[in-house]
Amino acid sequence: MARIRYGARDEAEIAAARAAGSRLPDIWSTGVVAVWETDPDVVAAVLPPPLKPTGRPLVRANISKVDLPGYPLGAGSVAVAAEHGGVAGWYPLVMPMTHERALIGGREVFGEPKKLGEVEVERDGLVVRARLARHGIAFVEVRGAVSGGLPLPEPTRKTDFYFKFLPAVDGSGFDADPVLVHCVRNEKVRKLEAVTGDVVLRESMYDPVADLPVRSLVEITIGEKTTDQQGRVVERVSAQSLLPYIHQRYDDPAQILDGPPEGSA
Repeated sequence: MARIRYGARDEAEIAAARAAGSRLPDIWSTGVVAVWETDPDVVAAVLPPPLKPTGRPLVRANISKVDLPGYPLGAGSVAVAAEHGGVAGWYPLVMPMTHERALIGGREVFGEPKKLGEVEVERDGLVVRARLARHGIAFVEVRGAVSGGLPLPEPTRKTDFYFKFLPAVDGSGFDADPVLVHCVRNEKVRKLEAVTGDVVLRESMYDPVADLPVRSLVEITIGEKTTDQQGRVVERVSAQSLLPYIHQRYDDPAQILDGPPEGSA
C-alpha cells in the first residue's frame, strides 16, 4: 500500500526530525533595529501582569531579512522594555513573519505573538529603508542613511517575555491557566553600522503601534547577526489578569471571546 502521508510517523522518522533540528548551522540575518523612548504610562498600560516597566520607557522595532536555506524570510517585531523577577528584557506586541513555517513554530511552541505580514529591508549604497506592514498599512517604517561603522559587541544574551495559552472551547477564557515564558537568545554580531534617520509610525486598527509615539530617538542600526533561542516556563499566571490583554494577539478578538449562542448545547 502506498504511504499514507497523514498516517503516524514511526520512531525512527521522529528521531531523525529531532536530530536535523538540533544540527542547524548559524543562520545570519541582515536587520535594522530602531530604539526610542515613549511615554512611561503607555508602556505600563500594555504590560500584562506580572510583567513590570523598567526604569526607561523604551520601544524597539526589529526588521530583518533572514537567509534561510531554500527560501528567504522576513521577520520583525515591535517590543517594549519590561522586567520580571529581576530579569530585564522585552515584551513583543507584534511579530510579523512572511512565512507560515516561522509563524507556527513561534506561536505554538513559545507563545510568540507572530502574525503573517510583509517585512522589507532595503539598502541602496548608504540609504536604508525598512518596513513592517499588514493589511496594506506600513505601520512601522525606518528610513535613513548609514553614518559609519560601530564596534562589534561581544556575544550577548537577551530575554523576551511571552504568554502561552489556549483560548477556551466555549469562549469563556482559557482551557488552562496561561504560562509566562522566558525566551533567552544568544546573539552574535559580525557587522554593525549606525544609521542617521527617523521612525515613522502609521495608524492601523490591527497593529496600533502608533500609540507608542517616538518622544526621543535612541538609536538606529543596521547589522548582520545570528541567534539561537531556548525557552522555559517560569510560572503560571492568572487567567483573569491576562484576559484583558488577549486582544493584543488577534486581529479580531471576538473570534475567541464570543461564547456559544444562548440556548446551544
